[in-house]
Amino acid sequence: MSRIYTLLIAFVAVIVMTTAAVAGTTVIKLAHPNVPQHPMGQAFEKFKELVETRTNGKFRVDIYDSSKFGNFDAVVQGLQYNMLQMGSASTPNLAPFSDDFLLFDLPFLFPDYESTDKITDGPIGMNAAKALEKTGIIGLGYIEIGFRNLWNNQRTVKTLEDAKGLKIRSTPSKAHIATLKALGMNSTPISWGEVYTALQQKTVDGIDIDLNLAWYNNFPEVNNNLTMVNSLYSPHLVMISKRFLDSLSAEDKKIILDSFEESKLYERKLIREGEKEIMAKLADKGVTVYTLTPEERARWAEATAGVYQEFEQRIGKDLIERAKATIAGE
Repeated sequence: MSRIYTLLIAFVAVIVMTTAAVAGTTVIKLAHPNVPQHPMGQAFEKFKELVETRTNGKFRVDIYDSSKFGNFDAVVQGLQYNMLQMGSASTPNLAPFSDDFLLFDLPFLFPDYESTDKITDGPIGMNAAKALEKTGIIGLGYIEIGFRNLWNNQRTVKTLEDAKGLKIRSTPSKAHIATLKALGMNSTPISWGEVYTALQQKTVDGIDIDLNLAWYNNFPEVNNNLTMVNSLYSPHLVMISKRFLDSLSAEDKKIILDSFEESKLYERKLIREGEKEIMAKLADKGVTVYTLTPEERARWAEATAGVYQEFEQRIGKDLIERAKATIAGE
């Protein structure tokens, strides 16, 4: 059955490519999991505009937002068979390709966005992306979701003790689950499509998530307490089909890569400026915001030290130390 499915995908890909060629336009199908109004969605719209303008309509970018193309597995298969030309995925999903991606699941590793750029744009981030090449996928670079913070509908969390016992939605990431557990919270993995309902019905007390995703998914409606923790940083790797990239002329390839680079920086700018704008609007939504003091955040970081020990063997102590040195500017 799997062989028949594989042959069917390849056959459909040929039909799609042939149809595009006959029409005189090369179609770039691009898939991402976010809503169009999120900075990620806006950045891919910018990429579409840049590519179509710079190629005078030779290329057309069709965007499949909100996971309309399918789940992570569908995106990977689409890229491998060139049914999909570009797509983005969070680093926890990419861990099966390389344990290096687990580095981003370590809590309290990054103090700020300047430090995240050093890792994602530097050798550590790009070496992790190279692990995909043997599967027919090229990692172009990283956009971002942002830093995770603690939302809940029970109480204002100011200390480690306040957080204990809260039932918090987590991703399936084992490191994310371990982090919440180390902080005394009860982690509950819930699929993304069911999160709002779970928060609304109080199946869980809250969620550990960044400001932009919370805002664009209306979480302030169902969580009235926010603690700024900046615990975990969540990047997304933007990928391109190697088969597609290799088929391009040098001129067209440069347009695609340059347009992505501009869109990448634009997306990060939107994420970071958006956080400031969202913070200014939360009071009107009835959300109480508290920022951990540096001393208290250090306590939270110390409480999660065991997560590093738990995943050190898989990630590699050397890689963790290199990341810390890079962040420190050594």
